[in-house]
Amino acid sequence: MTTNSATNRQGAELLCVGTELLLGNILNSNARWLAEQLAALGVPHYRQEVVGDNRERVIQAVRDASQRARVLITSGGLGPTPDDLTTEAIAAAFNTPLQERPEVWELIQARLAGRGRPVAASNRRQAWLPQGAQVLPNPTGTAPGIIWSPVEGFTVLTFPGVPAELKAMWLATAEPWLRQAGVADGVFASRLLRFWGVSESALAEQVSDLLAQDNPTLAPYAGLGEVKLRMTARAKDGATAAALLAPLEAELRRRSGQNCYGIDDDSLASVVLAKLRQRGETLAVAESCSGGGLGAALVAVPGASDVFLGGVIAYANAVKQGLLGVDPLDLERWGAVSDPVAEAMALGAQRLTGSDWALAITGVAGPGGGSEQKPVGLVHIAVAGPGGCRSGEVRFGSSRPRAWIQALSVGEALNRLRLSLA
Repeated sequence: MTTNSATNRQGAELLCVGTELLLGNILNSNARWLAEQLAALGVPHYRQEVVGDNRERVIQAVRDASQRARVLITSGGLGPTPDDLTTEAIAAAFNTPLQERPEVWELIQARLAGRGRPVAASNRRQAWLPQGAQVLPNPTGTAPGIIWSPVEGFTVLTFPGVPAELKAMWLATAEPWLRQAGVADGVFASRLLRFWGVSESALAEQVSDLLAQDNPTLAPYAGLGEVKLRMTARAKDGATAAALLAPLEAELRRRSGQNCYGIDDDSLASVVLAKLRQRGETLAVAESCSGGGLGAALVAVPGASDVFLGGVIAYANAVKQGLLGVDPLDLERWGAVSDPVAEAMALGAQRLTGSDWALAITGVAGPGGGSEQKPVGLVHIAVAGPGGCRSGEVRFGSSRPRAWIQALSVGEALNRLRLSLA
């Protein structure tokens, strides 16, 4: 095996091991969390790879990474079962024998006994580590990791796939090691601006000159109905990085106006609830095609109960009439999917709950039920408030999946309320 010069290796790479990741059985949350930690430490991070539980493929992935990166961080494959082969494969990648660590085996036995669990013979496999490797302790589980530099200028750190164990090991040992080893250099600071009511292409045109910046960098991302702009600055410390981001954020907000609704972990629901809380006002909802999605989005926000009073899922016309007071003549003349019915639903929810504001959604979510006059994707939204009630339609397109139309309806309704509260 040939090795690259230590001076040519750069940054960190992630290698996540597990066939369950490739099959989509579980979400690879470890990769996201580790990426965030590397950014916070200022460690350049250039590549991620997922490999199944295959010894030869893991060996090749490790060897390839050793040619490029200063640090390889792996997750998964450290358990006691036959398909947990990460440690063995890493040792084989550098033709290094495994060596049993008596102190590790004693700790594994003690930890299992303390939990009242039997000690299986297979657990002993976890005590066999590459000769010369440093143990990366696992304070909560039985699978230790390693910190090992098999060739000059390259170090591999291994973690189990269990997120809680990985995080504890990272914070206790790996993060201090990265700082002491000089791999962490400064910090990366990121901020995410969130937009509704503008397409990714239109927003990119508005900020095209800013996309060419080197530090901070700016990158657009499209989501379900929303667009995001991620700003990232690299600096010697957090305060300097924040100072680099501030003028860029101000310029982005100036150019985008009301289309920018929040930052980082904000949602349309959390922003609306915060605005209502500041005003000392309350909200209720009435839903048809969204089937409770609007209420679910609101109650997903901690503390929503001091603003959100409740809602009605009025799917059948009889419920629209009986609970919300929708006039049967409006249903007959305009149909359930119409502005008059949406307004009546909103006013009915407002009257039922005594709320200051109410939102109503009625539409055709599909895939069936549409017509030439009222196609799949047609949704009517009403916003009732202290100053009256306004409504309007939006067309999401008949090719959208049902769940998309429902989610987009929720987002659009919340955004219309946000703009009404501005």
